[in-house]
Parts: sequence; C-alpha cells; structure tokens
Amino acid sequence: MKKLNILLFAGSLIAMGTLTTSCGKDFLDKTPQHSYTADTYYSSDAAVMKAIEPLYNYAWFNYNYRAMVGMGSARANDGWNPYLNPQFATFQVTGLDGDLANAWKSFYLVVSMSNQLISDVNTYCTDAVSEDVKNLALGEAYLMRGTAYFYLVRAWGDVIVYENNLEMTNTPVVPLTKEEDVLKFVIRDYRRAIELLPTASTSNHATKYSAEGMLAKALLAYSGWNKTTRDESVLEEVIALCDDVIKNSPYKLMDNYADLFKYEYNNFTMQNSETLLAMRWADPLTATWGTYNANYSDLAWSGASDVNVWGGIYASVDMLDLYNEDISDSIRFQTTFCLPGIYYDYWDTGNDLVAAVDKTPAKGYPQASGYVYSKKFCQLKKWVVGTKTDCQGHLAQMASPLNTYIMRLADVYLIKAEAILGNDEVTSDPDGLDAINEVRKRAKVDVMYDSYGLEELIKERRKEFCMEFSNWYDMVTWYRWKPQYMLNYFNNKQHRAFMINQGDVLYNADRTISYRTFPNRQSSPWYFYDDTRSPRGCYWNDCMRDGDTETVIQTKDEGYVYDVDALSRACDGYDPVTLNETNIFMPYPEADVIRNPYFKEPAQSYDFGEE
Repeated sequence: MKKLNILLFAGSLIAMGTLTTSCGKDFLDKTPQHSYTADTYYSSDAAVMKAIEPLYNYAWFNYNYRAMVGMGSARANDGWNPYLNPQFATFQVTGLDGDLANAWKSFYLVVSMSNQLISDVNTYCTDAVSEDVKNLALGEAYLMRGTAYFYLVRAWGDVIVYENNLEMTNTPVVPLTKEEDVLKFVIRDYRRAIELLPTASTSNHATKYSAEGMLAKALLAYSGWNKTTRDESVLEEVIALCDDVIKNSPYKLMDNYADLFKYEYNNFTMQNSETLLAMRWADPLTATWGTYNANYSDLAWSGASDVNVWGGIYASVDMLDLYNEDISDSIRFQTTFCLPGIYYDYWDTGNDLVAAVDKTPAKGYPQASGYVYSKKFCQLKKWVVGTKTDCQGHLAQMASPLNTYIMRLADVYLIKAEAILGNDEVTSDPDGLDAINEVRKRAKVDVMYDSYGLEELIKERRKEFCMEFSNWYDMVTWYRWKPQYMLNYFNNKQHRAFMINQGDVLYNADRTISYRTFPNRQSSPWYFYDDTRSPRGCYWNDCMRDGDTETVIQTKDEGYVYDVDALSRACDGYDPVTLNETNIFMPYPEADVIRNPYFKEPAQSYDFGEE
C-alpha cells in the first residue's frame, strides 16, 4: 500500500485496523495488553471512550516534544536560547529540519487518527454503544481535526486537506488546498463539534464550549484573512460565541494566575476551571514514550529541579521592555520568568535543593521552605514545576506532569475584545473594555484600560500567553489581516536573538528591570561581545555601565541613548533577523516536496461537496 510521509499510519490510532491506547490516572487509565481490530472493538461505551484518549496526547507528541517551543514561542520572540531551536527564532529553518518534519507529521497524525475514529464510530459501533458516547467521540474527533488544521494553516499556509484515510493512501499525491479553504474546513469541523459535544464533561473531555471557543478564534482569523477589512457579520458571530462561553459555560478564570502552571491545578485532576482544550498527558511515573509530556528537560534549567534537566529559555529583550512599561504586571512576569531575588513559596517546598540560598525568615522571607532565585538571569518559570516533592512524586527526566494548553478562558476574553475592536483603530466600547480588563484584573495589574487598539491587544496577548507556544500563531493571523503593520512590528518593534547572559539582569528597588544585551550574529557564534571593539557590543537598557561591572558611567538624563538596533548596526558583523513575505510561513518538509510535485504548484480550492 502506498503511504505518504505525512500520514504516519503505522503509528496512528486505528489507521491500519488496530487500536493502541495510552496510560495514566483518571483520564488515561491503563495500557491494554493486546491490540484490537476495529470491526469488533467498538462494542461498549468504555471501549469508545478509550479510543478517544490518544487524540489528546499520542497524536500531538512529536509536535509538543520540541517543535512547539520554536514554532509557537521562539518565532514570536517570547524568549530565546541560542542552543534550543535557534533556527526557528532566527527564521532560518529549512525543509530538512527534523523538528519541522516532526511537527508536520504530528499534525497529520492528529488528522489521520481523527478521520479513522470518525469512520470507525460511524461504521463499527454496536447497539451497546450509547448515542451520547458516539456523539462525544465524533465531536472530539472533529474538534481535534479542526485544531490540527488550524495550526497547519497558520504555520504553513496552503496545506493538504483530506477526510478519508483510505482514499489518501490510494492516491497520496494530491494538490495543496488554498489557505482560505483550509480555514473554511476548520470552521466546518468546529461547527460539527459544537452540534455533537455535551455542555458538561467528565474526565477532562471537551465540551460544546471548547468547540465554541475554538470556532470563535478561527472565525476571528477568517474575518480578516487576506482581506483589507474584517467581515463585520463574522465578528458579530465571534462576539456571540465568546459571550456564550463566558456567561454560560462551566469554565471560569482561575483566581491566581500562577496556579495555571502548578502541578495540583494542571495535571490529571479537574481542579483547573480555565482549561477549554489541552493536550492531556499521561502520568510520568507509569506512561510510555509518546504519551507523556517529554519537554521538561528542555524547558527547565540546571538547578531548577532534582531530575536531570539541561535546557531553559531566557526572556527576550521585547518581553523585558513590555514588563518595564508596566511594573505592576509583576504576577504574570514572575510566573513566566524568574527574576533575581524573587521568592517562590510554592517551589521546592520542604527540601533544600539550593543550599547556597539563605531561605531563613530573618532574610525577609515568610518561611524557611520555598525557593529564592539567586541568579542574575531571567530564566523560564512557566512549565518549570520544581522538584519531585513539589509534584507529589509525579516528575521524571523528560517527563512533566503538566498538560499543554491549546485554549484557556483568558483567550476567549481577548478574542471578544479584538472582535469588538473590529476595524476601528481604537475603541472605548464598554463590553470590549470589560473583556480585556477582566484579564488584567486577574493578573492584579494596577491600571485598567479606558480605551484600546490592536497595539494594546498585542501587548496583552504577549504577556498573558508568553511561553505558552501560541503567540506566533496569533501574529500570523494579524499578518494575514494587516501585513504591513505586522512587518513593521516584526522588524522595527521586536528585537530578535539578542542574548542576555548570567549577570546581565538587575531587579531594581523600584521594580524596574535593568538588563544588558548582546546583539546576535546568525553565523557562529550565536552572539558576540568584544570589549575592545568601539562601540562595544553590549548595551544596558537604562544607562551606560563600566564593562562587566554595575558601575554607572552615564544615565539617560545625562545623555545616554538606548536604541539597541542602532547601537547594534554600528558593530561590525551585526546580522539582524529580518522578516518578510518569504519567511513568515515555514517551508514544507523536503521529503514531502520530493514525493509530491503539487507542493510546487498553486494551491486549489477544496471540494466541500453539498453542505
């Protein structure tokens, strides 16, 4: 049988007529000892429920493992590490890149598994399977397939769309589908999911409101996709969908922003009220490779945990500047990145991981347990859960207990605010202000907006969802609506691939952040600093300091001008990251381009048949 590389049928759920499931607590129960043929498997509600579960983890594994960080966050310039997927951050990724290919395969694995589940539930379910469970399985398959294509269209633009696995294996060389029709396909799948899914859920399965939130996001993208103005009628539907989720769903904003990234609120339990849709991973202690969240050792940094870790992300210059604009936004900042001297009472409680840090109450900290970040860095805190003790033992090397958010309720509030803004430059609409300010209130920011525009929405999204692997996809949506606006933003308001090293961050008494940055050079080494060069290749944001010391030579009031791009351009070898219409979307995996000549041809319209 012919197989196209994107399908990965050998590893899919039932695509070759067998079923494999994953393991875990509650949502992921246990691994069966045998495989089952599709024509006899679907004979009970329990069997169908087990068939759904790999759509929440196994199918997404190769995207979540490493590619997600580069594609969703590094490209958005949330953070930077020159040794962790730098090719995504510097927009130098090629079709030969392994992580790129893994993401592509993973998205299409979600598609093929969803297609097969839809086919099998419609074909093989016996009378013993209830209509409610059949509808749940179909609804979740449509929801996940739509979500995979929503990622695909915002990452690559034109992509292959198919609904029938058998037809695809028989005729694997098919044309690309144009972007607008991919979005229409996503919207159609989400509408089908809404019709089928229940209003309430058990065991972390999706609901009607999960699909409504995702439909609102897809419609918001579609309203302005390749248009000069957004479609007002579509925006009205977006607002209505958001209102239904906000007012009538069981989902609520968590009271404490930091709780969103703690073990007890983001693992197998139902305690997180904000999660509309997530990749839900199996227990690290009992799961097998492919079913648990394997990116922990990449995201956590040396000294952050008592399991072996080797990665870490450093706050980008952009994010430090954004937080400096509003120092009261400290909760979101300290939850996302560590700051020198910040005390975390919920991290490393009950043990002495970092003996060098004095954690006694006499030093001004409320208890002897907890963790004080003592480095002069801004390393990633989101997703870094601490020690095994902090996770009740449910932590291992390359195995995090945290789920991966696809959508949480804060996203719905900001979607509503953006839909209300519509085509206006700025708005003071009360409903829009309530929506955007509700997110800021939860973050306990001091000042609320009395008006806002796209600039404020971009800032709000970047801070709320920083390092949640989603900001780049929103930036692509804005680019497809306002290409020149976003190109100007990318190239003149963002500062990509600037390194901030140990010793380069100071947390001041007035809660502002002083930092020193090194401009990148895309060829090796990843950044450069030569103290003999004139001008020097490193720059403090708030004043001129003496070399590697903190001694101030000249303040801004005394004439020091901080313009990191202008200063960098004056250095020999500076190689800025420049975005344009040729690199916003990623290249297709080379293996698929070789196999399928249609990748070099114009995309075609999708045949939706009779709706």
